[in-house]
Amino acid sequence: MQNIKITTAQFEHKSNDKAYNLSVIEKLAAQAALQGSQAIAFHECSITGYTFARHLNKEQMLDVAEHIPDGESIQKLMAIAAKHDIAVLAGLFEKDNNDILYKAYVCVDKTGLVAKYRKLHPFINPHLTPGDSYCIFELCGWKCGILICYDNNIIENVRATNLLGADIIFMPHVTMCTPSTRPGAGFVDARLWENRHTNPTSLRLEFDGMKGRDWLMKWLPSRAYDNAAYVVFSNPIGMDDDQLKNGCSMIIDPFGDIITECRNLDNDIATATIIPSKLTDAGGYRYKKARRPDLYRDIIGRPHTPELKIVWLNEKQ
Repeated sequence: MQNIKITTAQFEHKSNDKAYNLSVIEKLAAQAALQGSQAIAFHECSITGYTFARHLNKEQMLDVAEHIPDGESIQKLMAIAAKHDIAVLAGLFEKDNNDILYKAYVCVDKTGLVAKYRKLHPFINPHLTPGDSYCIFELCGWKCGILICYDNNIIENVRATNLLGADIIFMPHVTMCTPSTRPGAGFVDARLWENRHTNPTSLRLEFDGMKGRDWLMKWLPSRAYDNAAYVVFSNPIGMDDDQLKNGCSMIIDPFGDIITECRNLDNDIATATIIPSKLTDAGGYRYKKARRPDLYRDIIGRPHTPELKIVWLNEKQ
């Protein structure tokens, strides 16, 4: 494998405004291509918007969703990739020929659709159907995988994707700055975003504290470290429907170190060079070699009843 340059992005999307969101995706993809990047990754539902979907019935969801790859947005995404000669990864709501709805994330390049993944643990809308398989694909000679948001909180998904061959795992999210049972969680006041240019410090304290980045740092680097994999984390910044998101899109190397991160309180990109040697130099490579599946295969694979419905908290604390 050769070195590869990858960009992660953050931007403030508009709910159910595909034309606008795709225009921003193209602008940031062009910037990444000028930096020599071979791929750029955007957040979960970056094409459609995300949190607004919690209010939609099935017919409204079907209106927002598209067929893949024949839908208009995917065709536009392919055109962007071809124009700027860069692979583009982005998300949207998908519908199949039977009007079954999924949360999807795709990778396209100048040749067309490279990969499609369906979120395993969707919950923003009750009409979404969970995906039933992992996704492994090749990008510039590298084996890659995709896990969307909550999928990454179930650690078995990350390990499985890595064991299936993924050395780079794209992790698109819409996360942080929402209520939770964990200490310090909660919404961030939208007025801080409106005043970010005159009072950035107050917003940064909220974004970087336990409502945001500090929580992310409790677990995200460990997904890279334990699996000796590169993690490409993408997250929106700004208003997502009536909720504020804090961005901090980043790329983490197999040592669990952040090698690049978006820090602007605005639309932004961050690019890193991914090198093969870290895959085997990192401790996680040795840990995988030392595994004893005979000890825990029947424990990890034991049937249980999964929590299929996750309550989305809308009330401010």
